[in-house]
Formats: sequence, C-alpha cells, structure tokens
Amino acid sequence: MKLIEHFVGGKIIPGTSDKKGKVFNPATGEQEKEVSLASKADLDQAVITAKKAFDEWSLKPSLQRARIMFKFKELIEKKFR
Repeated sequence: MKLIEHFVGGKIIPGTSDKKGKVFNPATGEQEKEVSLASKADLDQAVITAKKAFDEWSLKPSLQRARIMFKFKELIEKKFR
C-alpha cells in the first residue's frame, strides 16, 4: 500500500508519528493509499518552516510572486489533464 508522507519545506519527510489514516477512492470506495498522520512536533516544525518561507516570500515583488504562482498553476494543470 502506497504511503503518503508529509511535504514540508519542499521536501518529503516521514514525520515522527506511527499513526496512519486510510485514503479511499470516492468512486469505488476502495482503499488506495495510506497517509502518515502528523504528531504535534511534526505540526510545530511545519509551522516554523512555513513562517520562515513566508518571511522570504513576502519580500519578493508582487509581479515575481504572480509569475511563480501562474507557473505553478500551469504545471498542475499539465500534470492532471
């Protein structure tokens, strides 16, 4: 069974909790994957990482941020068409 782990700071990290949740396909009702559930420590670290990223991101000019977001949107649409 494929395990979905945490994505923090641009990296996939396993987290510290042994708890997992089931991920079901809504069309079939069958379990397709498992997701690693976060511990409080995992969540705290993700918040710290996000705050640091925001500090750097917020200093970028708005035009640059917009271009990055539109490129991200384009990549998502390309992958899921």
